Amino acid sequence: MKKTIVSALTTALVVGAASTTFAATNPFSDVPSDHWAYDAVSQLAADGIIEGYGDDTFKGDKNITRYEMAQMVAKAMAKNPSGADKALVDKLAAEFADELNTMGVRVSNLERNADKVKWNGEARYTYTNTDVAKEKTDSNDLLLRLEPSAEVNDNWHVNARLDADLDVSGDGESTVDLKRIWAQGDYDNFSIKAGKLPMQVDGNSILDSQMSGAALTAGKDLKFTVQGGRWKLNDANNVNANIAGAGNETASVGSAGLQYDKDKLSLGAGYHYIGTDAFKAAAGYGDHDSAGIWTANAKYKFDNNVALGGMYAQNTQADKYAKAGSVELDYKGATPENAGSWGAYVAYRNLGQNVALAPTYDGAWAGTKGWEVGTNYAVAKNTVASLKYFNGKTIAGDNDASKVFGRVQFMF
Repeated sequence: MKKTIVSALTTALVVGAASTTFAATNPFSDVPSDHWAYDAVSQLAADGIIEGYGDDTFKGDKNITRYEMAQMVAKAMAKNPSGADKALVDKLAAEFADELNTMGVRVSNLERNADKVKWNGEARYTYTNTDVAKEKTDSNDLLLRLEPSAEVNDNWHVNARLDADLDVSGDGESTVDLKRIWAQGDYDNFSIKAGKLPMQVDGNSILDSQMSGAALTAGKDLKFTVQGGRWKLNDANNVNANIAGAGNETASVGSAGLQYDKDKLSLGAGYHYIGTDAFKAAAGYGDHDSAGIWTANAKYKFDNNVALGGMYAQNTQADKYAKAGSVELDYKGATPENAGSWGAYVAYRNLGQNVALAPTYDGAWAGTKGWEVGTNYAVAKNTVASLKYFNGKTIAGDNDASKVFGRVQFMF
């Protein structure tokens, strides 16, 4: 990219002292005092940003190289401009950062890498009304979620999730948590993640939480994933009450899974070892301090609108409530960026509490079984409203159980 000296400097690099006092004599013989750029060129010469040529000419119509332009930017940076002038110089410094670095001029990493950090997030309101054996509880929750992703190089990124949560139906106190932060390296048919990351196996069914550890995934259509680390038992939105009493206790996690996704068909299987003394106090578990959970999932898309899917899981270490399953029929679905799009589903779920440790569903919860229906609608671009209803029984006690779930999401 080439620029002429006049266009580059007089329109973008006019910096220096606030005064307009210029040299008493004309600095360049080819820039007369009545030239439209005379004041700007004279000021730049007085500030030492431009020097012209040895024959006292400016040659304002001469093309210059990027390196020559970077030299002028460096001199402008040395003047420590402020206000609007600084903003212009900072912008040029980012544009010519590579050339400036070659010259030994350090450019702020913040300026150079501003375009390497991407922010996504949402603000949402959630209302739930839960009824168990005719005892009702309501909740009103506001959540601000920020999910930045920073590029380290061509293969590696650093990702995070920050949640600010406010229960407006309670005492009004808010919590702010750094829920996740992990480094991710993506290569051809291979990915590695390390840090506090989302569960990589069955995270969309029975383990909707995060762990501190690492995960490896290899493959394309058929992917093999292995993960290992530590899981804080109450570090999940839907952790079931059977182990929630464990408080801050953690469990060791080791998982492996296979997942096939191509065209209309998705098939998967996995295994989890989860070890913690908290299981000994869980109802129906017996004197075991670990879980051995086998899982399977399948989904088939009949066309762009209709899909049928399901999952099954069993904990071989638990004495009771050790099985979980779900079958769901989906029709379309709201696309946030497409205002007016919508979807609906109907499902039957049976979520044994000693295997559905942190289920991902918004209607049925751990320890319940029954029917669930729901719909969502993109009210406007990046604004989605959802409504879900569950009606069934508790698995232990066979009590009537139901839930109304409503949510409005503003995504950005």
